[in-house]
Order: sequence, then C-alpha cells, then structure tokens
Amino acid sequence: MSPRTMVRPGGRSARVQAAVHAAVRELEAEVGREALTVPLVATRAGVTPSTIYRRWGDLQELLSDVAVERLRPETAPQDKGSLRSDLEAWAEQFLEEMSAPTGRAYLRDALLGDPDGSNAGQCSAYAAEQIDVILDRAAGREETTPDVETVLDRLVAPMMYRILFRPEGLGTAYARQLVAGLVGTIDR
Repeated sequence: MSPRTMVRPGGRSARVQAAVHAAVRELEAEVGREALTVPLVATRAGVTPSTIYRRWGDLQELLSDVAVERLRPETAPQDKGSLRSDLEAWAEQFLEEMSAPTGRAYLRDALLGDPDGSNAGQCSAYAAEQIDVILDRAAGREETTPDVETVLDRLVAPMMYRILFRPEGLGTAYARQLVAGLVGTIDR
C-alpha cells in the first residue's frame, strides 16, 4: 500500500498535506519546477524533510500527488440540454485543459510518480465521475445513453493517447468528431 493511501482524511495529516501541496504550487510559480527540492518544500510548508520523505517517499511522488489533486475537476460538467451537447462541451474542455502545457505537465507528473498505478486510477475516476453526471442527466431526459466504460473507451482514451503521444491537430473539431462517432452508435 502506498503511503498516500494510508492518509487519514482529516486532522494533522490533512493540514500537512494542504501545507505541502500549497508550498509546491507556490514554489513552482516562484522558482520553477526544476529548482524544487524536498528541503525547500519542507521549509516553505513548515514541516521537516523527513515528514515529506515518510509520507511521499521522494520528490517525484510528491509532485505526482500534487498533480493528481490539480487534475481534479472543480465544477460539475455543463448542462447543455442533450447528451451530444453535454459530451461535446465536456470533451472540448477536457481536451483544452489536458493538452495545454500545464495539463500535460500535470499528467506527466501524475504518471511518473505512480509506482502502484493508484494515481492513474484516480485520474480515471475523475473522468468517470464527470461522465456519470452527464449520462445521468441524459437518462433523466429519457435519452438513450452508453455506459461509462464505453464513453471512457471511445472518447477519453483516444483523447489521452493523442494528448500524450500525438498532440498535433487537437482541438474542438477532434473532440466533436469523437463525440459524433460515439453518439452515432447509440442513435441507431
């Protein structure tokens, strides 16, 4: 079990996590990612370096933990009135955020410091939760909907592949093309 999975949700542990995460974000903005060190982060957060090493193991795992937290969606998906419109709005926003230099850096950090795969699973869960909201809304409007796994496979997976390995030509048209292909298969 990774040290991150043993963290209590509240109390001192939550305060330490919040202080360390804030320190990483502030220092990244001030000195750049390349200049970050565990002692520098610890000093800014008001903890000892051993606290960081004990909790996160090393700087890469800490950066990975911070990245996963920053990849968490801050708002519910927009309600545009139809499954297709909701998926298009969500896919366009997802693609824009994840393909931007900052999004790509967070993805890289989330995956690099993830020896047990839990961060990748958490990022996938964020997307699945957002998609579930969209599908529940569509079902409430009595629209035919695919399941969450189908949306992950047909919409999110190709976008992630392109973001990570072939980022050229990504944009609104690509997101809409994927949604059209997905929605077209359930409309028949």
